[in-house]
Amino acid sequence: MKVERLQKTINKYNSHLTQKSGAAFGALCDEHNFKKGTILLKLNQSDNAEYILLKGTARTFLVNTEGEEITLYFFEENTIIPPYVTRTENGKSLLYCETLTDCTFAKMNAGQFESLMIENLEIREFGNTVLRQELLNKVQKEIRMASWTAKQRLEQFRKDFSMLENIVPHPMIASYLGITNVSLSRLRKQG
Repeated sequence: MKVERLQKTINKYNSHLTQKSGAAFGALCDEHNFKKGTILLKLNQSDNAEYILLKGTARTFLVNTEGEEITLYFFEENTIIPPYVTRTENGKSLLYCETLTDCTFAKMNAGQFESLMIENLEIREFGNTVLRQELLNKVQKEIRMASWTAKQRLEQFRKDFSMLENIVPHPMIASYLGITNVSLSRLRKQG
């Protein structure tokens, strides 16, 4: 895969790869298209890949004990789905990932990427930046869920994902915010 297709994602994570490192990174990736509604990752299913969302919108989610889907996070173009090391245990997925629109992903073998990180300092720094961002996203969401009002969480959602409110089904947004769909409706009417 040509590194040009990956460049926006690399830049988003504030990484600068030399042409050689970029070519090595791109060589690991294959481009895959998925239709809207595809379950890319399934709970407890074997998975050994890293995924970069090049185009479209996706989400990660879990199913609670009542059978309700709880959205963990939304992903837009040029973002990385949680890294293999954070979303798997013993090689099996800890969560689901669903495409919410038609999506294009760059997919690579996680073991090969880890090997490249070991031998290439630039790629290692990129991988570490991705892991730091993943940790920061999780901590920020935990803080918001524990100490912010529903209105504040919705306002932050709108800042983080400016166009998603018009694309994503509102029950998914409500579950991401930790509120009911009725509460989300009321908040939206308030402006």
